[in-house]
Amino acid sequence: MRRDKGSGASPGARLQQLLDGGEMIIAPGIFDGLSAHLVRRMGFRAGYLTGAGVAASGFGLPDIGLVGMSEMVDRVAMVAGVLGEIPLIADGDTGYGPAPSVARTVRAYERAGAAAIQLEDQAFPKRCGHLPGKELISTEAYLAKLGAALDARTDALIIARTDARSVLGLSAAIERGIAYTEAGADIVFVEAPRTAEEIARIGREITAPKLINIVAGGLTPELDPAELGKLGYSIAIYPTTALLAVTHAAIEAFRGLNGAGTAPPPVTTMEDFFRLVGLDEWSAVSERWQVE
Repeated sequence: MRRDKGSGASPGARLQQLLDGGEMIIAPGIFDGLSAHLVRRMGFRAGYLTGAGVAASGFGLPDIGLVGMSEMVDRVAMVAGVLGEIPLIADGDTGYGPAPSVARTVRAYERAGAAAIQLEDQAFPKRCGHLPGKELISTEAYLAKLGAALDARTDALIIARTDARSVLGLSAAIERGIAYTEAGADIVFVEAPRTAEEIARIGREITAPKLINIVAGGLTPELDPAELGKLGYSIAIYPTTALLAVTHAAIEAFRGLNGAGTAPPPVTTMEDFFRLVGLDEWSAVSERWQVE
């Protein structure tokens, strides 16, 4: 793998340098060009391209697997261009198919400028990690996808994400995280731990560099970044912090134009947020045409 750590270092090398430095990396969620400019101008050392945010802000869709790989690659390229030297961690969902599709996704994301690519072990169509109703593929099936990603990359770090905590429980999620570590994942991401004790246990039992997802209105408690670093985490992403703040601000601004009676219900959870962009309507389509 090419990771020149001298001048003009590649995106993956720049992120690896940050990891090697040992200081907690805070990566705010980016969902459009404006949020990318803010991350760059406000001095953050990395940014996170949130699939949920891109689906909602870019396409008016909930995060249930409706946005395709080419649409996401366009966003990766735009955001990486705005960030410049700041490494971009990009949500690659499930890799958009089986192993060959995963390999194609990794190559396309790398060409677009991603420093790291997150790939999850959900079945397609995926769902936001803080929504109910997720399904997993087997550990063996995911390891095949992970192997294809590691073979295909030339620079980007590969982040192996497991959603097993919400489906099979914490112990199963940790077992998967350990298996993904042993298979060569650069970073491991156990989605949606529910308590500070669960966060600490993941930090103790998985030896790879670890990423934690702090979702405003989500399932994981918001610990201080310094505390997360002490618990063994290297990266904390905040995908919905700005997204929900912008949503709340827009509701209040529009309320002033059109009257309080027309405002949507309060947005306190991610499910509330996705309802704003059509979760119930798309779920009805899925239920109507579901094959038993």
